[in-house]
Amino acid sequence: MPLGRILCVTSNFPRWPGDSTTPFVLHLAEDLQARGWQVDVLAPHAPSSAYTETMNGVRVERFQYLWPANIQTVCYQGGALINLRKNPLNKLKLPALIAAESVATATRLMRRDYDLLHSHWILPQGFTGMLARRLRQLPHVLTVHGGDVFGLRGPLMAPFKRAALRDADAVTVNSSVTEAAVRDTSDRIRRIERVPMGVSTRPLDSRQQALAVDLRQRHRTGHGPLLLFVGRLVEEKGVDDLLRATRQLRTRLPGLRSLIVGEGQDRPALEQTAQELGIADITTFTGWVNPSDVPAYLQAADIFVGPSRTAANGWVEAQGLTFLEAMVAQTPVIATRIGGIIDVVRHEQTGLLIDERSPEQLASAIERLADDAGLRTRMTEAALALARQRFSRDASANAFSTLFDDLVDQRRG
Repeated sequence: MPLGRILCVTSNFPRWPGDSTTPFVLHLAEDLQARGWQVDVLAPHAPSSAYTETMNGVRVERFQYLWPANIQTVCYQGGALINLRKNPLNKLKLPALIAAESVATATRLMRRDYDLLHSHWILPQGFTGMLARRLRQLPHVLTVHGGDVFGLRGPLMAPFKRAALRDADAVTVNSSVTEAAVRDTSDRIRRIERVPMGVSTRPLDSRQQALAVDLRQRHRTGHGPLLLFVGRLVEEKGVDDLLRATRQLRTRLPGLRSLIVGEGQDRPALEQTAQELGIADITTFTGWVNPSDVPAYLQAADIFVGPSRTAANGWVEAQGLTFLEAMVAQTPVIATRIGGIIDVVRHEQTGLLIDERSPEQLASAIERLADDAGLRTRMTEAALALARQRFSRDASANAFSTLFDDLVDQRRG
C-alpha cells in the first residue's frame, strides 16, 4: 500500500517528455513515488501537449482554460510572470485560468480518494487549492518558489497571497530569502519549513561524458576559458552583463569563449548586442537543449556564470538550481549576491559573488579564476560537498516525504 495519494497542482510542468519547463516539479513527484507515495499531477494544458499521459511513471492531467488551445499563453514559455510582463493582454486571460484550475482541482478532490493536496506557487495554485479543499477537508501544503512572493507584489495581490498562506497546513520555502519574504507577507502561517528543491548528484553516464568531451573540443580554444550560461534568455538573468564582460576580456584572455544555453524572449536582442560589441565570433547561442544534456555542458565549461539581476517588478533568483548543478559538475561558479543564491554560493568558499549589473566585477572574477588553479580546486571541492549534503534530490524528497507523512498521520489520527 502507498503511504498516501497526493494531488500535485502546478502552473508550470514539462509539456512533453524532454521539455525543460520546471523539471524539478516532475523530479520531486518521481522521487516521492520512489518513497512509496502515489502522485498525480494537475497542470494547465499547452498547445501540442497531451491532456493525459504518464511521464516517468507519474500520472499527468492537463486542463484546458481557453479555446482554441493556441491562445493559452499565460503559462509556460518562461513562466506566467514573464508572459504577463511581455504581453499585458495575458492579464485578461487570468480569470479563465483561475476558474478552470479551481474547477479541475475541486473535481479531482471530490472524485478521488486523495490524502493530501500539494500546491506549487502561491498564486494561483495556493489560492485555488484553498478554495477547492473547502469541498473536502484534507491537508494542504503550499510550496513557495520565490517568483510568486517577489514578483507578485502590490495591494491587489496581497490579500489573496495572505489568505492562501494562512489557510495552508504547511508552507515550504526554498531559501532564506524566500522564507523572509513569506513571513513579511503574512505573520499567521501555521507551519513553515525550509526545503530547497534538489538536484541530481549522480555522475555523468557514458553518453553524457562523450558529449562533454565533444562540446569542449568544439567550443574551447587555446587555454580558454570557456564560459557558460544556462537559463532563460530574459532581462533578469543578466546575460547582457556576461556579453559586456566578454568584450572587456577579449584581449586579456585570447582563448576566451562564451557559450549561452537557453531560449527566451530576449534572445534576438542579446544576439544583436553580441554583434554590436564585436564578440559574435567568440559567443555561441545554442538555443534550447535537452535537459539531459545540460550536465554535459556544465562539465565541458571552465567557469559557470550566473549574473542574475533584480527585476523591475521585484523578482530575484530565489534559489538557482543551475548554480547547484554546476557545483555538482565541479565547475567554478560566479554569481551575483542577490536572493537565495547566497545560500548556495558562498564568497570564496563555494564560488565568487559579485554585485548585480556589474560587467567590470564579472570580468575581474573571470580573470581571477582563469589565473588561480588553487582557488578553483578549493572552491569546487567545497561546492560539491555542500550540494551533496544539503541540496540533493534525495535530501529534498526526504524532507517533503517526512512533512507529508506527518500531516497525513495527523489527519488520520
